[in-house]
Amino acid sequence: MTAATLSFALLGSGSRGNALVVQCGTTRLLVDCGFSAREIERRLARIELVPADIDAIVITHEHDDHWKGVSRFSRAHGLPVWLTPGTRAAKAGDALAATELYSPHEAFAIGDLELFPYPVPHDAREPAQLVIGNGDKRLGVLSDIGVVTPHVRAMIDACDGLIIESNHDPDLLASGPYPAALKARVAGRLGHLSNAQAAALLTEIDTRGLQHVVVAHMSESNNRPELAQAALAEALTCAPDWVHVAHQREGLAWRSLSNR
Repeated sequence: MTAATLSFALLGSGSRGNALVVQCGTTRLLVDCGFSAREIERRLARIELVPADIDAIVITHEHDDHWKGVSRFSRAHGLPVWLTPGTRAAKAGDALAATELYSPHEAFAIGDLELFPYPVPHDAREPAQLVIGNGDKRLGVLSDIGVVTPHVRAMIDACDGLIIESNHDPDLLASGPYPAALKARVAGRLGHLSNAQAAALLTEIDTRGLQHVVVAHMSESNNRPELAQAALAEALTCAPDWVHVAHQREGLAWRSLSNR
């Protein structure tokens, strides 16, 4: 039996808010909820969904650009929230409709989707990123990571789709408006990947089956879309416009991983 199509759309990506929708069969998940509850509803409507279409929320870590609307949105629509124990401890004061804990080292399933979390170096309590699959195709999600580890490489190797952080250009970061401490944090081992780091990672994994590559968490102050696309396209030996960019305001419309 052929698996149902795995599709995804980004409601927005960047330092002012992140949210991803992944769907397969009758299951739709909201991965991160970094906008207000009202804004999440508005952005869902943009991809022709309503809150009742969402089955659960999965949170990668507690930073506000991934967490902002979680409490109100989950309670307003009765949605369970999946998160690591460390993330729950960091947000112990926030009421949720229901709490489901997951380990960043163990796979779990929600409806028709399989989730394979993995830990990443980032300045949060217990951050995780995800590979999401339907038994046939795999979507790798990699953001909010300061340095790539061998385990990260292994987890996102040979995915069919990849959403990858390409946060900053080092020269633009160095000459940009951020204070020195924030620049050091962004470029540090617990910060965010540069264009060059993201591109280098792509040369170290099997990318032959990739149907979509999406630039995520791109800084509006310290990067430009064409720089990120050029860096990743060179690593993939493809045209720059084949690399999609998920923008802060517009996000990215639906993409599907076809059963080829």
